[in-house]
This record gives sequence, structure tokens and C-alpha cells, in this order.
Amino acid sequence: MAKLVAVQHQNHPSFSLLHSSSFSDFNGARLHTSVQYKRKFVQPKGALHVIASSTKKILIMGGTRFIGVFLTRLLVKEGHQVTLFTRGKAPITQQLPGESDKDYADFSSQVLHLKGDRKDFDFVKSSLSAAGFDVVYDINGREADEVAPILDALPNLEQYIYCSSAGVYLKTDTPPHYEFDAVDPKSRHKGKLETESLLVKRGVNWTSLRPVYIYGPLNYNPVEEWFFHRLKAGRPIPIPNSGLQITQLGHVKDLARVFVEVLGNEKASKQVFNISGEKYVTFDGLAKACAKAGGFPEPEIIHYNPKEFDFGKKKAFPFRDQHFFASVEKAKSVLGWKPEFNLVEGLADSYNLDFGRGTYRKEADFSTDDMILGKSLVLQS
Repeated sequence: MAKLVAVQHQNHPSFSLLHSSSFSDFNGARLHTSVQYKRKFVQPKGALHVIASSTKKILIMGGTRFIGVFLTRLLVKEGHQVTLFTRGKAPITQQLPGESDKDYADFSSQVLHLKGDRKDFDFVKSSLSAAGFDVVYDINGREADEVAPILDALPNLEQYIYCSSAGVYLKTDTPPHYEFDAVDPKSRHKGKLETESLLVKRGVNWTSLRPVYIYGPLNYNPVEEWFFHRLKAGRPIPIPNSGLQITQLGHVKDLARVFVEVLGNEKASKQVFNISGEKYVTFDGLAKACAKAGGFPEPEIIHYNPKEFDFGKKKAFPFRDQHFFASVEKAKSVLGWKPEFNLVEGLADSYNLDFGRGTYRKEADFSTDDMILGKSLVLQS
């Protein structure tokens, strides 16, 4: 049975197209380093910072957490009419650390809300068809069957912009992952693969972004927060195996910015882009970078063999224990996009605007650490 639609009762504000703003609005810092890569893509003419040429009526599926918080602000700044489709269980907007009450009030007054469950397909079809939208940003879509009703409801949709994942790639002995690499149909992200296939099959104008690990203020995944908890407590950092496993992190504000840059961009039509930071980092290097970003002393690092422990259902480390990183050269050359944050700058931004203010998503749990450190002390004695 279809649920009632609840749209925020207010007059639609008048919009004018604004120039793309720098992330200095979010206290960000620009990246000034250059990185060499093994493979190079040809730089197309006119690919730098293409902005949609007209105001769009935009629907964001999800959008109340993390990525959506920053994306929504950028879209509103550019003059678009933005509606969030959510179940209404969380506030539709939230004030950013350091954001003035006036700026927040101005922003939040322009965000509309469509309340419903995206798994109620009949409701999705009827409500979206009645409202009509030019562009859909799908931030929280996991399964293809959740996307089909949206496409059915919006036959004149101009663009479907999808948040996929670099986790779709098949494990390789020759990293980094490129957009043309083999994918893993058995991946836990297979629903995102099936969604990309559906978008191709339906012939819509789509763009899919595949982030690696995302970090930054308001992160609901314990990525940098896991390290910050241990650094603040003055505890050793337990890292599996050698600590030389290579990974990659991308700042949420850089991801939000590229989400805006693909809007209305012909070069992004029916394309997949890996999105993350430019440089890779080892697990040990990440622990040291978190310490530097938060102003802590260089940490003591303890390496352990995960096979020697039974952690039950608890996760002893926040990253997959393998090399996992992707090339972002396609996004840089085709879109003209470039991350504004290097790793330490980005981690400092996250720490200063979130954890360093005493806010975090999960309480510290050192139970698996204690198991590891207890065995380490026995072995040393």
C-alpha cells in the first residue's frame, strides 16, 4: 500500500545560478602536490570544471548523512532546487561545525523533503511521477530493483548520477584498479554492479562514481575515527600483518565536488569514474598520518597475525586486509577534477571539525586491541 507523501510546506524559493564555490567555505585546503602515474589519459579540451548551464530540479535519494550533507549544500549554492527523498527518521538537514546560524537557516530553508520508503515501489512511482525531476542523485541505492521504479516514474529524466563503489572490482595482482578492469559478480557490492548494468540497459543518461574509502567530517564509518580514538587514549595501534598493505582514501568534500562537476557534463555521459585521493598510503603510514593530523606523537604500532585470534563478530581493524587502491586519472583528465585535499590536510580537516570537537559516531571499543596486546606482551616476556 502506498504511503502518504509529506512535502515540506513552503513557497518554493526563487533561484539564480551561482558560480561554483571553493571548498574554502568548508575550511578546506587545496592540494599543491603532483603525482606521476604509469598510465596516462589524453586531456580533452574544455574539460575543466564544467558546470550545468541551467537550474535543475534535483532529487537526492538519501542525502541526510555524510556525502549528502556536503553535496546538498553545493547544489543549493549553485541555485538548484533540491529535494531529499528519505524515510524521515533523521533530520533533513544538519548544521555543520563552524557554520553560522544564519548560513544554516538560509540553506535549510531551501531544501525540500519527500517522505517515503524507496522499497515501496508503488509509492516511489506515484510520488516521483507527480513531482517530476530533471536529475536524480542516488546516494544510498544498493540494489537494481530499487532503481527501476525511479526510472519508470521519470521517463524524461535528464541524468541519473549514481554512487557506486570501487569495491565492485575483482581482486587483482596488478593494482591500481582502472575503470575498465574486471569486476567481481560475487562482490558484496554486486547490487551496485547490477544497478550500473540496469542504467546501461535502460538507455538513460547516467554517470557512476566509484569511491574507494571515503573520510572526512561526519563520517559514519569508523575509518579515521578508529585511529583517533586510540591516539587520544594514548594506546598502541594494532595493525594486521606487516602494515605495508597499500590503500587509498578520498575526502568527502572532494567527492561532493565531483558529484556536482558531472552534472550536465557531456563528458560524464554514460561513464564510470573512480574517485579518491591522488596518493596511496600503507596502513602504518595512515596511522602516522592520523597522528600528525591530530597533533599527537607518532604512535607505537603493534603488528599481529589475524589468524591467531578469534574476534567473533567484532571487527579488529577498519580496512580490508589487502592492497586496495584505484587510479583517479580518468576523472582528472576527462572532467578536469583534482582533489583539493592531501591526506594529512584532509585528516586534519576531519579531526578539527569533528573528532577534535568531541563528536564521533561510535564509542571507543578496545576489546579486540586488548586481546592482541595481551598476547603481544606474553610473547615479549
